[in-house]
Amino acid sequence: MREVRGAAAPDLLLLPFQDFPPDHVTGWRDGAPYANAQFRADILGWRRRLAAAAGTRFALFDTDTLRFAAALFGAWLAGKTVYLPSDALPDTCRALQAEVDGFIGDFEPQWRPLGAGENPLPAAGDDGSDDGAAWPPLSAAFTGLVVYTSGSTGRAQAIPKTLSQMASEVATLEALFGPTLGRAEIVATVSHQHIYGLLFKVLWPIAAGRAVHAQSAFFPEDLKRIVPPRPWALLSSPAHLKRFPEQPTRPDAAQLRAVFSSGGPLPAEASRQTWQLFGHRPLEIYGSSETGGIAWRQPHHEPGLRSESWQTMPAVHVRTDAEGALEVRSPHLPDDAWFTMADRAEMNEDGFILRGRADRIVKLEEKRISLDQIERLLAAGPLVAEARVLVHEGKRGRAFIAAFAVPTAAGHALLARHGKPALNAALRALLAGAVEGIALPRLWRYLDAMPVNAQGKITVAALAALLEPPSPPSPSPQRPTMPEVTELLHTGEEARLSLRVPENLLYFEGHFPGAPILPGVVQTDWALALGRRCFALPPRFLGVAALKFQRVITPGATVTLELQYDAAKAALSFRLHSGSGQHASGRFLLGPQ
Repeated sequence: MREVRGAAAPDLLLLPFQDFPPDHVTGWRDGAPYANAQFRADILGWRRRLAAAAGTRFALFDTDTLRFAAALFGAWLAGKTVYLPSDALPDTCRALQAEVDGFIGDFEPQWRPLGAGENPLPAAGDDGSDDGAAWPPLSAAFTGLVVYTSGSTGRAQAIPKTLSQMASEVATLEALFGPTLGRAEIVATVSHQHIYGLLFKVLWPIAAGRAVHAQSAFFPEDLKRIVPPRPWALLSSPAHLKRFPEQPTRPDAAQLRAVFSSGGPLPAEASRQTWQLFGHRPLEIYGSSETGGIAWRQPHHEPGLRSESWQTMPAVHVRTDAEGALEVRSPHLPDDAWFTMADRAEMNEDGFILRGRADRIVKLEEKRISLDQIERLLAAGPLVAEARVLVHEGKRGRAFIAAFAVPTAAGHALLARHGKPALNAALRALLAGAVEGIALPRLWRYLDAMPVNAQGKITVAALAALLEPPSPPSPSPQRPTMPEVTELLHTGEEARLSLRVPENLLYFEGHFPGAPILPGVVQTDWALALGRRCFALPPRFLGVAALKFQRVITPGATVTLELQYDAAKAALSFRLHSGSGQHASGRFLLGPQ
């Protein structure tokens, strides 16, 4: 393995392409190796293509990590700054259009993306050969990247990153965790379209010579399929690690070297279950889009031996201000100034303990209310497994608290026996002794799982979209009621279809105003209707089992519908997913007339 040096040499992010032999395995795609010779050729192809393109700012989105990496490094060699959106949805692209000069990768044709299938033209003075002249030096001060905050606390913000910042972070990660990983290959459940995935799944492993798996394992069955018969490491998030133990599909963890988690603190129970499933205590990473990595911890899997303290990374300094907010000074930041986080912390001899977000103290009718406190109280009771609350402005402009909860088994039982008003009352009673009346939630939404984005984070926008009750749409023959369907695969037992959701779909009307999403009942109706097109299904609908909705589907989205028909059991299974992750799944039970 090559030495990964410090921030003084930002070209370390490109040196492996010169140092490693042509047959060095950069990554794996569908079980086939992707050699360094091909990687270098793909990078230079992107460099030539982008050097001939007007402008200096390009948005990059590609769900294939190896294609993404080649385009990223090619853009840097061409002197282009890469903007990293978390998705390629229409609203995201419209916002990006004002910031960038072009698009690269998996964007809809209307954005005229530069695709990897195009025939690149050599740039001036470049004969296309893979020699020393093809790899120009990079400036430490070059702003190679613009990333975006996750949107978990509000509107996403753009954050520029220099090559020096990223090189420093790569060196830090290798110094901390390189000996643990050795030659382990990188398997991820998270996307590389944000700073955590970018660093851990692209920049760090490629610089250190570790092979990267091109596809993300968003689902347990994907993880089982991708896990190699060689040493590997899992890059994940709390949202995924909390759900893996619930699944019957178990990956082979015999050669697993480490489990990483970031995107939020991992609950103690999820940490214990990860230990039971994989035989490893997760390495948790704390940081942000603005600061990069700040600290890490590896709590004991036994709750009685667990410590909540975080240890700072090398060369990272922390302190708290007069209000208890955490302040950070780090080589991963653009300068040497102290950066104030939105998290409150308490310093101790082992490092520091996080005490909730400072920006989650809100005022309602002149009363200071901690949203974190309400969530902790709800989750500490016997009826709620997970809770989120936010401030919602009603129709008359009056603000109040709205709550979203994933009930426990006891909560589901109360809901089934006595209905939503009874569970609402029980939870309000639980809070009544600890928070003021104005802070008691007035709107409640009960979910099977919290909606998360590709980063495994719960966003304000996704929660807010669940608040307004749907109104029945007015019949209108001019507006479509079905998606645009492209058949990708069709056998006797399996079908895979690409569905483009029309922006003017009838069912978006009233669901929800200002933030339209595709109703779950429409998703299931499409799955069954398209299943009947693909297979000779029994005519009678008996019910639907294991129905889950994980992520919202918005206007203009393109999703993949996978159908599997088990004729012996008269059952049709469906799964809706995209580059953002899984949206919905379930199984239709069918029978004769």
